[in-house]
Amino acid sequence: MNNFNKLLRTYDSRDLFRGHDNPVNEYSWWVQNYALLYKSRLLKVTESRVPDDSMRFSLSPTPLLLPWLTGWTLLGLALSFRPEWLAYWLLAGSWLLAVALQDAFALHIRPPPQVERQILPALPLGVWQTVRLRITNAQQQLVTLTVFDHYPTAAADCADLPQRVTVKPGSWVEVCYRLCPVVRGAWAFAPVQAWLESPRGLWRRDDRLGEPAIVRVYPDFAAIVQYIRLTSDQREALLGIHRRRRRGEGQTFLQLREYRIGDSLRQIDWKATARTRKPIARDYQDERNQTVLFLLDCGRRMRAQDDALSHFDHALNALILLAYVALRQGDAVGVQSFGGERRWLTPRPGPGALTPLINGIYDLQPTLEPPDYAEAAQLILTRQRKRALIVLLTNLRDEDQDDLCSAVALLSRRHLVLIANLREPILDEWLAQPIHDLPQAQLYATVCHYLLLRDRVQQELRHLGSIVLNASPQHLPAAMVNQYLELKRGGRL
Repeated sequence: MNNFNKLLRTYDSRDLFRGHDNPVNEYSWWVQNYALLYKSRLLKVTESRVPDDSMRFSLSPTPLLLPWLTGWTLLGLALSFRPEWLAYWLLAGSWLLAVALQDAFALHIRPPPQVERQILPALPLGVWQTVRLRITNAQQQLVTLTVFDHYPTAAADCADLPQRVTVKPGSWVEVCYRLCPVVRGAWAFAPVQAWLESPRGLWRRDDRLGEPAIVRVYPDFAAIVQYIRLTSDQREALLGIHRRRRRGEGQTFLQLREYRIGDSLRQIDWKATARTRKPIARDYQDERNQTVLFLLDCGRRMRAQDDALSHFDHALNALILLAYVALRQGDAVGVQSFGGERRWLTPRPGPGALTPLINGIYDLQPTLEPPDYAEAAQLILTRQRKRALIVLLTNLRDEDQDDLCSAVALLSRRHLVLIANLREPILDEWLAQPIHDLPQAQLYATVCHYLLLRDRVQQELRHLGSIVLNASPQHLPAAMVNQYLELKRGGRL
């Protein structure tokens, strides 16, 4: 742990997510610094109970000792038929007792091997990772032990544990097992449990070896890393993001350049053309220094789960991807959560703002509370007075019509509201199923009625001036980025 803390002190949180012009170097930088995302914010973590020293020398017999005891007991029962065997029975018992005690004493005084856990301090959600346990035997005797790593069972799935290994004198072995985090947040690993076998294999000792560790589980950044890794022309095509304007047709003047075939005649600067006696065009860029503010619903509906991730996890992934794109566009990004824990992250510009943003929301969890849209709108109006793009990530229902419409009407007076609604894929699956009997017909009619009521709510929200996206969790990130880029190029902010 001292070496680990020394490593952390060599890094500075300002080094994280520093902007780069080269996408390949940028991708390499992400990979190298991915494990250090958690450093910039001190978090409350789940405490692990470290066993006391009394548990380090608890001896228990192995299955190998039980046959010997069983044989000696059966021999004692045979004395009822052969009393003359009493001397042999006592002699056998004394020999077995001496061997067992000698073996137990040898195990009791044997120093335990050293165990070192090798795991990244930050892991992505839902991605299988390899954890390594390095077992070092500094003694001059062969060591056989069974190891089990006490990972946080409430936060991860595990495979390939426990494992039985043999370590030669003066050497080391590496035990590998697979771990898949399933819950975001900060979690504690307890010391590794090791059952050390005696020289004759009659006893085993329960040891707790190694140091506890804190591991933080973040949303999966695969989409962002993939976006960074690609060239500018490839990014949008892979993620489903479409460009709808030609080069140079933004809102803010950027520079003058020579006229190119395909440029609009409106871009020609006639004064500069007259001075230089060659066609000169104006180059524009999208508006910068604007604000994107996310309203993240942490209510009970976001607990819905269609695949390995919940709707809330998909919403977090979409939020992080759009935040990265917006920060690269020069906008400031902030977050306000509601419907559970109310967490406020002040909008900040620049690529370096992504690190504190992720560290501020990665441990948020959906709750059992209903979303209060009116309260969320009041919080935004109080904290964000400058015009901004409000991105509401939620799961709409028809019963939200009154509360949500009043909140959107209040926000639309000052801000541009974008509602990103997560559509349940199972609804489309039910509609695509053939109808063969009455229950299937009733299910089809119920789904159609449910979608009709939801569409009416969305139409009313559009009439109030908001933009409504209705996308499945898998397609939500690309849909949000598409809409954001369209709004930027249209100058609606």
